[in-house]
Amino acid sequence: MTKFILWGLTASPYQLKMQSLLDFAGHVWERWPEQAGRVAAVSMAVRLDAAKRRRAIKRYPEMAPEFDEYPGVPFYTLDNHTFYYDSSSLARHLDQHPERHSQSLIPGDPQLAFICELIDEAFDEFGLYMVHHKRWVGSTRTTPMGEMTAREMGSLLPPGVAPLVAGNLYRRQARRCPYLFSVAPDGFDAGVSRARTPPARAGFPPTHALLDKAWRAYLAAMEELLAAQPFLLGERFTLADASAYGQLAMNLVDPEAAALLEELAPRTYRWLCAIRDGEHSARRGDLALTPALQPLLRIISQTFIPLMAQNEAAYERARAAGETLFNEAAFKRNRALYDGHLLDYPFRAVVKTFQVGVWRAVKNSWRTLDQEDRAYLEREFLPDTAVLLGETNTPSA
Repeated sequence: MTKFILWGLTASPYQLKMQSLLDFAGHVWERWPEQAGRVAAVSMAVRLDAAKRRRAIKRYPEMAPEFDEYPGVPFYTLDNHTFYYDSSSLARHLDQHPERHSQSLIPGDPQLAFICELIDEAFDEFGLYMVHHKRWVGSTRTTPMGEMTAREMGSLLPPGVAPLVAGNLYRRQARRCPYLFSVAPDGFDAGVSRARTPPARAGFPPTHALLDKAWRAYLAAMEELLAAQPFLLGERFTLADASAYGQLAMNLVDPEAAALLEELAPRTYRWLCAIRDGEHSARRGDLALTPALQPLLRIISQTFIPLMAQNEAAYERARAAGETLFNEAAFKRNRALYDGHLLDYPFRAVVKTFQVGVWRAVKNSWRTLDQEDRAYLEREFLPDTAVLLGETNTPSA
């Protein structure tokens, strides 16, 4: 099979997601720069940087430029020269690869495909907030990610610089917590230095309780689902599983978060470890929409869907008012901010244009389903969200 080079770090849930996709598809992969020599790593870093500057990195499908942005990591390449990004797009790429695996990562059935996309995007966009919070707030005293990241970047670093990189990562990630939805209450004490303590932000409601509640609800839904079937959509692995794995497995290396995950959701903990160890790659079987999915789709309907809808509405208001700066650059300048509610908690966030693109793609997928498929999904799995997805299909009495 083709060898893929993944340019990324195990600190990234999207890196873990890509690895699980490639394992299922049966492709060999290496994670660079960690598994590359110094010359090879530096050479690829230069080529990758040049491709970024030329906007030459590819994505499937392409996204409107106003909504897209390159990530920090991960990227992937098959020839060491042509680079791709976006972990969900890797699944589409693999399903079309000449050395195609026997069962697709994205289901062919329209109803299953839509639910797969919804779960995938929910974990990618809202799941990131939960697991980032559990690492840098729940495990901030014990997470080894600074040292791990510095070690993985070793082939790019001059001698003696690794400790500085590790320390800077801890401080940087703590500062970024409010941008990633985790806002501490005033006077929060994480048990670490002030520079490594996730901060409060003036005018922003604290969100630690919101994220803790959501994380526990997602784990409870996963426990119920995995008690009924081995994977989220049935008997085998799909893109939906990859996304859930990538986010939740990020915390397996964070001692306090991992211990709590195993305590609250032992079945999910074992499932994550099995995928980490490649045991999912041999499983084949049928896919189906079953009642076991209902708790997971319910919490997605209470978190991801309203968050995306509120973000898009805020984007439209900001654009109408003449705003042109969004995402992290706007956050740093207190621009393009909006107030909302999730799970009965208030929050304040910055408009994120890439999430506008994600949400519009989900809504477009909903609209392209035929009326019978939409009516069935609304009746059985998404009873309270059809209006947010664009239209209501439930027949009138």
